[in-house]
Amino acid sequence: MAGGNNVARMSPRQRMINLMYIVLTAMLALNVSSDVLNGFSQVQDGIQGTNLNITARNGVQFAHLENLYEQNPEKAGRWYRQGVELHKRSDKLYALIEDLKTSIAKAADGADGKYSDIVNNDDLEASAVTMLNPATNKGQALRRNLDEYRKYVVTMIPDAEKRKAVENMLSTKVSARSGDVGSQSWEQKMFENMPAVAAVTLLTKVQNDIRQAESEALSGLIAAVDMGDVRVNELNAYVIPVSNMIMRGGKYSADIVLAAIDTTQRPEIFINGSKLDNAKGHYEFVAGSVGTHDFSGYIEVPRADGTTDRRPFKSSYTVMEPMATISPTMMNVLYAGIANPISISVPGVPMTAVQATMSNGTLTRNGDHWVAHPGKVGSESVISVSANIDGHSQTVGSMTFRVRKLPDPSPYLAIKDGNGNTVHYKGSPKRISKGALMASEGIGAAIDDDILNVTYSVVSFSTVFYDQMGNAIPELSDGSRFSSRQKEQFRRLKPGKTFFITDVKAKGPDGITRDISPMQVALN
Repeated sequence: MAGGNNVARMSPRQRMINLMYIVLTAMLALNVSSDVLNGFSQVQDGIQGTNLNITARNGVQFAHLENLYEQNPEKAGRWYRQGVELHKRSDKLYALIEDLKTSIAKAADGADGKYSDIVNNDDLEASAVTMLNPATNKGQALRRNLDEYRKYVVTMIPDAEKRKAVENMLSTKVSARSGDVGSQSWEQKMFENMPAVAAVTLLTKVQNDIRQAESEALSGLIAAVDMGDVRVNELNAYVIPVSNMIMRGGKYSADIVLAAIDTTQRPEIFINGSKLDNAKGHYEFVAGSVGTHDFSGYIEVPRADGTTDRRPFKSSYTVMEPMATISPTMMNVLYAGIANPISISVPGVPMTAVQATMSNGTLTRNGDHWVAHPGKVGSESVISVSANIDGHSQTVGSMTFRVRKLPDPSPYLAIKDGNGNTVHYKGSPKRISKGALMASEGIGAAIDDDILNVTYSVVSFSTVFYDQMGNAIPELSDGSRFSSRQKEQFRRLKPGKTFFITDVKAKGPDGITRDISPMQVALN
């Protein structure tokens, strides 16, 4: 066995120190809780998403710099070439770190390991084996690359405070902490005894720093070209409505703007041949007839040479009748004595601006949900809806409901099925075992047809047994529970026998006690 002779030559004290190190390492591994590791995974996903967003933003910045170069190569050429080199170096360093993350994941999970889903995320050796291996020195190489990139990128950031922030963000200096023995390199601090998922998260954070630094540098390069001189060469007119859907009587509101406008020279706006009397381009009018309507116009802005640049625009809006959506959970029927859930909404209007009232009953609100408590049975209830539109309350719709008494429930025996779940046995032709019958303590009553789910309280009931001569033997319950005499009759029942549960009285949430239908119980 390799290293066996070295171990044999160790002193007892050195062997004890090595053993203690192994034990402490194991204890450290055990103390890394799954919650902490899961937290690293969530942070990793969040930073990865941020990296994608910053990368996309940097792409837009670089495309803008490229556009400036195409419009004026002589003026923007120097800064564009620096941007190309910056983009290339940033992508190269970002890709290098991406490969290192994959290597750590494979060291932890094998050849198929993916850093986005590390199985052995508590592996304390994968990051050290990958980054601190003296044969490859990948951690040391990464530190050197970061140092070179930092020195390069800060030269493109003109603002002193931003430049200092980027230097600190990409710094690889390690500050000694109290209790540390000897100096420690940046790569040791980052990857020694670090769980695999934590190491990957730290590398993703470094990628984030690179993209942030690239963004600041690109902003500096674009500013150096003097954006103001070139921006007015890209003029586009836009109509930005608050909403394209308007209720009759409501207001249409839109902003008509010139993209990249020079704030020192406000454009003139013409709509359908008339000049808009609003320097900021805010267009507003009261909507009239229902339907879709178009409008068009143009924006005029003076050029530096004294000529006028005209940019046309067009847009449309839709006017609709005031309306409300009232959706009863249980068709167009409300049941007296229970809470009836109601959904109320007005398209284009926030729920906080919607109000509703009810006749023949009360309507209460809980957040965005409503509950109707109707009054007199046999009468109608009308729910009326109003909405606050442009500071004014406006009636937007109503709906009529029929108020009905709750239907009668069905009696049932609560028994256990083969999987131990409680089910409702509602009588023959289905049969139950005598054991299930003996385990049941009484009967219940409910409406459970998946439309209404209402529980009733059983007041009393009777059981009717028949002897061998055909004589009926009635027994009275103890409220909703089987009486001792009824249970004695159950014990005497033979397989295949039946008996009846009759005279069932049940009280509903409406306070009405009613006689409900009997049920026949059949044994296996």
